[in-house]
Amino acid sequence: MRASQLFIPTLREDPGDAEAASHRLLVRGGFVRQVAAGLWTFLPLGWRVHEKIVQIVRAEMDATGCQEMFMPVVTPAELWQRTGRYDIPELWKVQDRLERPFVLAMTHEETVTFHARELRSYRDLPQMLYHFQTKVRDEPRPRAGLLRVREFVMKDAYSFDRDEEGLERSFRLQEAAYHRIFERCGLEVYAVQAESGMMGGSESADFLAPSGSGENTLVTCEKGDYSADLEIAHGVPRAPEFPESFDAPDAVETPGVTTIEALAELLGVDTAATSKAMPVVKTDGTLVLGLVRGDDRLDEAKLAAVVGSAVRPATEEEIRNTFGADPGSVGPLGFSGEVLADETLRNGQFVAGANRTGWHLRGVEHGRDFEARFADIRQAKEGDACPRCGGRLGFQTAIEIGHIFKLGTFYSEPLGAKFLDEEGQERPILMGSYGIGPGRVMAAAVEQNHDEHGIAWPRALAPYDVHVVAIGAAGAEAVETAERLAGELEENGASVLLDDRDQRPGEKFAGADLIGCPTRVTVGKKTLEDGRVDVLVRAGRVEERVPVEDLAGQVGSPA
Repeated sequence: MRASQLFIPTLREDPGDAEAASHRLLVRGGFVRQVAAGLWTFLPLGWRVHEKIVQIVRAEMDATGCQEMFMPVVTPAELWQRTGRYDIPELWKVQDRLERPFVLAMTHEETVTFHARELRSYRDLPQMLYHFQTKVRDEPRPRAGLLRVREFVMKDAYSFDRDEEGLERSFRLQEAAYHRIFERCGLEVYAVQAESGMMGGSESADFLAPSGSGENTLVTCEKGDYSADLEIAHGVPRAPEFPESFDAPDAVETPGVTTIEALAELLGVDTAATSKAMPVVKTDGTLVLGLVRGDDRLDEAKLAAVVGSAVRPATEEEIRNTFGADPGSVGPLGFSGEVLADETLRNGQFVAGANRTGWHLRGVEHGRDFEARFADIRQAKEGDACPRCGGRLGFQTAIEIGHIFKLGTFYSEPLGAKFLDEEGQERPILMGSYGIGPGRVMAAAVEQNHDEHGIAWPRALAPYDVHVVAIGAAGAEAVETAERLAGELEENGASVLLDDRDQRPGEKFAGADLIGCPTRVTVGKKTLEDGRVDVLVRAGRVEERVPVEDLAGQVGSPA
């Protein structure tokens, strides 16, 4: 491919709204362009990278026996209503000319389960199906280039089994395929336990790529034996320094105290010896009191998983009506509803709100003064001890590039996807769901492989294997030599971008660094003198002079 004929609108300056390195460099390198907030066009270079990722994913899906199909983006609202997912805020809803409701699918569990109803016998199972399709998400705050968008391509695969043993086998088969995919893409990735969220089901695993930007936090132990998404990570905090014990709760006036730090300072206690009451409301309107240590934060995702419902923070009015006090002065004593306390509050005496505005209680103790259900509902913190070995936990920003779920019967039950077993008994199909976003893989690759000059693509994802730069100032013979060498490299199996444009050498080199092909070959005046070319390995910028006759063999075909 000649650069003079290729649409590569590179930019000298970073886009003004770019936060992530991948956003900045993919726009500057002419890989993508924004059409509107969260809506992106993949330009020729970007689409080549995207489709390289797609082909890697397709090869590994096919290797598992997964069968490719293609389902529509537009889906009947009825399917989503039957699974209870029609009210998801990010769901993009439309009507046809007859005002019939439809959904622009953000994922395809409902649609594929509709098709799974044709699997009527145990003899039809197991099955695995997948497709690549556009997804649409009514994202309220698109940002960071390809990381939070409103439209994207996703590979979603689905497994159908007759029992838990079969589902486990399908889940592990897909998990192993995902590890191979990301290894082939040249990415550093951690597979971690994660929350299933709106997808439902009993178990899920996230594939997180550490990066400079991203919307997930990867939690790892310094000793390498633990990793998790922050939403589900469990850390062991430091032990609190308790003050003197009380035989009964002791009321103390705390006027104007609105923060844990101010409360601890006023009472002369460790913040870890206080408790923080966080009233939340379930979807059915029930108020639950979440209770964590004063120096911790409540993890709403963990709490929601424990209570089995989405939750929202209670309003000030709801708090006053329930507890008879302003927010900041509420606590578990006298509350007749469910109290869900973090495990760190199981033992010891803590300061708690007195359910009286401007008052707190010292010496509040579980079992003696109130009853609670205990669970891990605190958000892990950097520096917590590892739950496995006691090592220090560290945090890294990460991009979620894949997620796999054990769905069980979450979709098959409401949509009637059932089969007859050997005894003729009708049973629901057990399902799994397995997603990868090629656009996110692309962004993660840039986040992990760039420097101050631009992108340094892993060879498996690069738009071209070799970037041949012809220095026009060296004359027609140098350009002809560059064209000949480009042809020889392609004959040897490498994809080649030939920069034959009439530009200054500095502009060509800057453009090549920005685009980031793994190898750059420069043909100039010195080539005509000594029969050698400059070969630069983009990652690490290692450069050497290579004889022209050795070039094709040394640069080689793709691995």
